[in-house]
Amino acid sequence: MGAADVKFGSENKNLSRIEGKMRINPYKNVKYQWAVYVVFFIFLACIPTIVGDDVFLLNQLSTYGVYGILALSLSLCWGFGGILNLGQGIAFGLGSYGMAMTMQLQSQDILEDRIPPFMLNNAVETLPAIWEPFWNAGAGISLALIIPTLFCLIFGGLMFWGRVSGPFFAIMTLAMLSAFYTIFIDLQYLTNGVNGITPPMALEVGPYLVDPYASISFWVVFAALLLCTVVAKLITQSKFGLIVQAQKSDPERTRFLGYNVALYETIIYAFSGLIAAIAGCCFAMLTQYVSPGQFDVGFSISMVIWVAIGGRASLLWGMLGAFMVQGAQSYLGDQFLSTWLLILGFFFILVVRFLPGGLAGLVEVILDYFSSNSSGTKGSNSEPKQVD
Repeated sequence: MGAADVKFGSENKNLSRIEGKMRINPYKNVKYQWAVYVVFFIFLACIPTIVGDDVFLLNQLSTYGVYGILALSLSLCWGFGGILNLGQGIAFGLGSYGMAMTMQLQSQDILEDRIPPFMLNNAVETLPAIWEPFWNAGAGISLALIIPTLFCLIFGGLMFWGRVSGPFFAIMTLAMLSAFYTIFIDLQYLTNGVNGITPPMALEVGPYLVDPYASISFWVVFAALLLCTVVAKLITQSKFGLIVQAQKSDPERTRFLGYNVALYETIIYAFSGLIAAIAGCCFAMLTQYVSPGQFDVGFSISMVIWVAIGGRASLLWGMLGAFMVQGAQSYLGDQFLSTWLLILGFFFILVVRFLPGGLAGLVEVILDYFSSNSSGTKGSNSEPKQVD
């Protein structure tokens, strides 16, 4: 065997090793990702059958689905858009109040009983004009979604066109959230202040009554979660999504390539707000109660913790993070009381320090390890034998 054959053999071995290393991690395989999403939603669809007649547990799990929609909205905005929004509760709160106002007026008579009881307690003699459109269920639900989206478009446009980003934008959203919290407490004759709005009847849509303790409410939340997830996933895989991820990594280079970074940031921020508003509508439908607590700073910070623990770069793991944290809070929060916040903060610090990619990053590393080892073994076994 000559020197040329030896050189050719070594190059062949190196090429085989490179091909093994270039094998795609199953975590990043788009087909595998969609398959996991299908399995995930099939499992969710089986929950009513698993739960059976326990309507209270079904309502609780439906509420977790609402938190999953919220986590999805923040994961899309923060994980893929690079926009840390500490005021996601604004869109959520506006959506929940819009739905609650619609449900409240459904229990009133448009001719003889026009004014909700809490307004009568505040000496309101005529129904405020801002409440009038909510007599119609379709118009009320539409406004509950449109108003938060418009707010995000306007606020996001002002911020991003002014080149406000990063921690400065996060601080602005936090300040705006605190302002909404104060406003909704002060406008007691419109919002019932700290007591909030408690619609006495379930949501009625046409001939259907969406009982929060019936399976129909679960399927409404399931459909909302499924629709938002599919649309968000398609966005991340589109050209628009690639540009959004590019401006997250290097906005200046993206801007030099001719793309309007502020426009893309505003659109993804507004769409994230729309998803949060959908979550707010579902929350009011399930709980039949809203209050300024939806604008509470602690609640919006909790959303960030959900997504950080699950993995902000993954839509699915962001939702799983919300399920895990809220589930743990429901079953462990009563035992540890105020200590639970310290426990949650401790786990958040651990994740930020040792798992910056969240649990999703850990899964990606594990899959990459096994895929690289298997591909390395296949590569070594598939190396062609040299013949003298």
